[in-house]
Amino acid sequence: MDAPADAYGTDRPEVRISDPGEVVAALPHLLGFHPRESVVLVGLGGPTGGRVGLTVRGDLPPAGAAGAAARQLVASLRSDAPTAALLVVVSDDPDDLDPRGGDEGADGALVSGTQLPHRPLVHELLLVLSAADLPVRDVLLVRRGRWWSYDCPYPCCAPAAGTPLPDGVSELAVAAVATGQVVAADRAALSARIAAPPGARGGMRAACTRAAARRTARLGAVGPAVLTDESWAALVRAVARCRPGPGGGGPLEDHEVADLLWALRDPQVRDSALQLALGADAAAAETLWTECTRRAPAPLDAAPATLLAVSVWLRGDGAMANVALDRAMDSDPDLALARLLSQGLAACLPPRELRALLEQAAGAGGPARRPA
Repeated sequence: MDAPADAYGTDRPEVRISDPGEVVAALPHLLGFHPRESVVLVGLGGPTGGRVGLTVRGDLPPAGAAGAAARQLVASLRSDAPTAALLVVVSDDPDDLDPRGGDEGADGALVSGTQLPHRPLVHELLLVLSAADLPVRDVLLVRRGRWWSYDCPYPCCAPAAGTPLPDGVSELAVAAVATGQVVAADRAALSARIAAPPGARGGMRAACTRAAARRTARLGAVGPAVLTDESWAALVRAVARCRPGPGGGGPLEDHEVADLLWALRDPQVRDSALQLALGADAAAAETLWTECTRRAPAPLDAAPATLLAVSVWLRGDGAMANVALDRAMDSDPDLALARLLSQGLAACLPPRELRALLEQAAGAGGPARRPA
């Protein structure tokens, strides 16, 4: 399931970018991947109005859906209360025929026989942004290593011209490296990080079938409370094995992953597992959720994918959080936790606020099982 808009940029280093070329060159660092055939809104704010804030992205909508896409993008952007916006279209589509023809205008500005693509979408976005009282600093097209301004009437901005993207390492790129961000080639590359290994699904399905039988037998033998405690203990041991360095263990076997996947179907175990993203084992837990999501068949992948979304969201990786929640919602649309988190991410809940909610839940007698 595609989210209405991918939203990124919360709780990241504050960086100010003044030149439009710097902004479009920085989009991969703002988003976490190189956007393709996308429309992006960059929120601007701060005392001078030049601080880059929340960034929201959506796929270029099909004909007739521009208005709905514009409303969703702007609604997401407004959650960060920007004072202005920058609109960027990323597309390799060719130029459109210009209904104005190819003559020179009365003011001497260039009126070419073609115009930049996706103007109907740009028009819809400008209308919605105006209705939201959000000034637009510029409207840009990024295409094949160059950028254009839709508002520029001069020959340098003609469809056949454009300005090369700036070379060198930007301030935002330096900040991204400092925080450990890895920029993916595109959104599909993020999905590939949690895709099943080739040929692995058949073996895991069989392992999950056997694990279900073991769990049913164990439930009849010891009852639900004991089974929940045993499931949590197994999960804690698995997290310990995923710790980096000499304290970790070897890779998990299929039957071990299968037992964990069924353990996470227990709401008490799954809710307690949320707290693992807050402690010293946050990195190990993220490794475990990634591995379980990669190897799990649907719908058993929904729970670890949701936990993975929480882990990466808390460290500011909104791109991967969106991808993981898409996986969870596609696999099990009825998983309430995934739906709730998806709504929070669509509303651009900052990582610090998500962390506060999880800490509040733990302190108020919520998930109580913690590793020793």
